[in-house]
Amino acid sequence: MTDFLNRIAGAPITWGVDPSPGWGFVMDPHRVLDEMSSVGLRATELGPDGWLPTDPDELADVLRDHGQRVVGGFVPAVLYRTEGIDEQLAYVRRAASQLAGAGSQVMVLGPDNHYPGYDESIEMTDDEWQMFLSNLQAVIDIGNEAGVRTTLHPHWGMAIERGEHVERLLESSPVDLCLDTGHLYLAGTDPVEIARLATDRIHHVHLKDVDGAWAERVQSGEAKFRQSVIDGMFEPLGEGAVDIAGVIRLLEANGYRGWYVLEQDVSLDHDPASGQGPKADAELSVQYLQTLAEAL
Repeated sequence: MTDFLNRIAGAPITWGVDPSPGWGFVMDPHRVLDEMSSVGLRATELGPDGWLPTDPDELADVLRDHGQRVVGGFVPAVLYRTEGIDEQLAYVRRAASQLAGAGSQVMVLGPDNHYPGYDESIEMTDDEWQMFLSNLQAVIDIGNEAGVRTTLHPHWGMAIERGEHVERLLESSPVDLCLDTGHLYLAGTDPVEIARLATDRIHHVHLKDVDGAWAERVQSGEAKFRQSVIDGMFEPLGEGAVDIAGVIRLLEANGYRGWYVLEQDVSLDHDPASGQGPKADAELSVQYLQTLAEAL
């Protein structure tokens, strides 16, 4: 048996923490961190700008009070266009510094596109690929300078979305990966195959399960991604169509010892009663992982 259960972290979005317009109610960080600890999660990603304190000393106090540590943070940036690239890289530099100051060893890069909301997929031209790869190397260098490892997160509605994008990326760049089981599945890609293909390049993992029928509607264009997430497309681990167990077994057998982040994106319309809401789903996911750990 590995120390797998000691490497399970939470993501604030699992508790509905997304301040973007129209998303929903944002829970108090102290309650969220308490609930993470109470269900057995030992660490958290940083969450959106300003949700947790930006002052390093104040952040350290909050994390210590709740028995948590920071192990990553999602940093979206548009890298395939010259327009606005200085601002994008300046944001990455600030985020990398904040993550390093919070004690994280990983920065999770979202290879964003210029459409808002993740509802529009794109296909980069060869010229855009070259621009993307050049700017991606700049991001890697920024991360190295700050003391964090850049892991690129393939994501629905971003520039790196489908399996063929990931394969081209791996052939063209030394960047490491954040494997997100749900986003790969949504893009029609088997996350187990990506785990097998890129085992030595995966240094962070987001665990996300997806309702299979809902995923088909998103893939066909019948349903939009953002609204589907708000309406409940992502499910507790083990209740959806993604082979979560297959991914974890393969990675652990091949020596992966990084963090697994429980990330069930949800939207809330009110502050849930004590013990209800996201905490209940997180408990189901943790129970699934505990059962799985017994067989590792």
